[in-house]
Amino acid sequence: MITSKLTSKAQTTIPQSVRAALHLKEGDEIAYAIEEGRVVLTRAPSEPADDPFATFGEWSSEADCRAYANL
Repeated sequence: MITSKLTSKAQTTIPQSVRAALHLKEGDEIAYAIEEGRVVLTRAPSEPADDPFATFGEWSSEADCRAYANL
């Protein structure tokens, strides 16, 4: 088991072996999920920065894709 200590400011260092396994580098975001009393740490998916419509998920149905495919 890999461990790390929590500081008085609730900070910890992610061990190098975990960073390597998740291919984490400076500036990457981390996602936390609480499942059955455990915390699952994963690399957060990166959002495409240059897609201004990425937040409009309600307009991404298959019908919308067909309707706007030739524009």
